[in-house]
Amino acid sequence: MTPRDRILDAAMTVFRRHGFRRSSIEQAAEAAGLTRQALYHHFKSKEALFRAVLERLHVSALAAGSAAANAKEQEGGSLADILIAQIIARFSLLIASLDGSPHIEELFSEHLVHAGDLYQKYAGRYAEQGVATIENIRRRQKLVLAISSAELARCVEMAINGSKSMHPKMQPVDAFFGDIETMLRTLIAGAIGASPKPRSVKPKLAKKSARPKPGDRK
Repeated sequence: MTPRDRILDAAMTVFRRHGFRRSSIEQAAEAAGLTRQALYHHFKSKEALFRAVLERLHVSALAAGSAAANAKEQEGGSLADILIAQIIARFSLLIASLDGSPHIEELFSEHLVHAGDLYQKYAGRYAEQGVATIENIRRRQKLVLAISSAELARCVEMAINGSKSMHPKMQPVDAFFGDIETMLRTLIAGAIGASPKPRSVKPKLAKKSARPKPGDRK
């Protein structure tokens, strides 16, 4: 384990135990077995340390999602199975990282204050991961979707956000994951089962034959 990883592990423990506001560089240094000066060599402030902890979590969540999707694909799973496995693996890692902390709401709010740009950055990365997964499975399984892969991925993220609004702390975990699975299976079944509406073609009107005028010669 590198010194940086040891510091981030220690900092995660401190933030979980004390929240962001009551944590300090000194506590993180002590937990990592370093002096305060040694920790400042790696991170210039508590805010910088907090951002590094959060970014590592996001990177790990992306990796966990990819691994779960690949494993489910190897098992022969459907598009819904694969996407659900990917998303639940992502959230499982994030939830586990804060499991048992009494400061979940504070840490999330401080996440937006001190690392709002990271939140937006990785929201985009998660969406890109979803698009790539959908497009990969669509090609491999020769699926016909009623909407584009990007549109389906966007709908998936909206469904996830809807589930999160019902479970702000992502608790109870079983109910949170159950709602995500129900919504995504329904959404994906509709996207695969429906077919684009054919363009309506107006029937061509037959040309009326000209009637002979009175006096015309036969």
